[in-house]
Amino acid sequence: MTMILITGASGQIGTDLTLELRRRYGDRNVVATDVRHPRNPEMEQGLYEFLDVMDPEGLRLLIEQYNVDTIFHLAAILSAVAERTPVRAWQVNTWGTVNVLDTVRRTQVSRVFVPSSIAAFGPTTPLDKTPQDTIQRPNAMYGITKVATELLGDYYYEKFGVDCRGVRLPGIISYKTPPGGGTTDYAIDMIAHAVRHEPYVCYLRADTSLDMMYMPDALHACIGVMEADGAKLRHRNAFNVTAMQFTPEQLAEKLTSHFPDFQWSIEVDPIRQAIADSWPNSMDDSAARKEWDWTPKYDLSAMTADMIEHVSKQIHDE
Repeated sequence: MTMILITGASGQIGTDLTLELRRRYGDRNVVATDVRHPRNPEMEQGLYEFLDVMDPEGLRLLIEQYNVDTIFHLAAILSAVAERTPVRAWQVNTWGTVNVLDTVRRTQVSRVFVPSSIAAFGPTTPLDKTPQDTIQRPNAMYGITKVATELLGDYYYEKFGVDCRGVRLPGIISYKTPPGGGTTDYAIDMIAHAVRHEPYVCYLRADTSLDMMYMPDALHACIGVMEADGAKLRHRNAFNVTAMQFTPEQLAEKLTSHFPDFQWSIEVDPIRQAIADSWPNSMDDSAARKEWDWTPKYDLSAMTADMIEHVSKQIHDE
């Protein structure tokens, strides 16, 4: 990777990924793009362009302008928001990916990353240690679009040789950018409320177990699969990756050990609860471990302690 373009760079993952790629490859070798201004001031220290993924000609011009050879395609409408705007989610998530993949095959771009999600599974998928290759019948629009983009990635690789790679990410926890409407975002909000000594109202049941990952591990997964030797990748696209599983109750218990006065309660959001109930409790990531040496670094305790440290600093600096 020598010249990288990122779509959806102002989102939760996009912000952190942009900063990490700039750290690794240099500010002038990473072009961040989005349809909005960056919410993190650090983003403006490098190249930043406005791009709508529904505009393939605009993407082609940026690829040519910057001589891009690698794309991280992150632009998407996430799970809870997608349920409120299903047609728009289908357009952005699916047609946006078609635009990227079809533009890539017509240009000099050699490699493209298209993330999938735990949402690509559904209620008939095995819930525990969900296999890499298994039934995928999601019943929410975000998951439907993710299954479609997984298949598109395979199609463009098999038909046109587009080196499309990706991982199925679980819920992502981070502190740099506010969450963008995902079902697992409660974890970020709960931690922030605890640090601020404020009560928190959770929208999921206390016993809702979900696969989660701390942002540093997510970045490690996204970049790791792109840097892997393609000759060793049997799956190439949509690798299961996982780091930890916990419930709102378990996270609250962990936070109470740091903040004994922390109070929380539950008001279930039926839409997000239904989405969570359709997702696996845990994923089997043995294919990623075998094919490109994937290994996470953070568990619940390490993630919680690190989040508290950084969120506390943010509050102090406000």
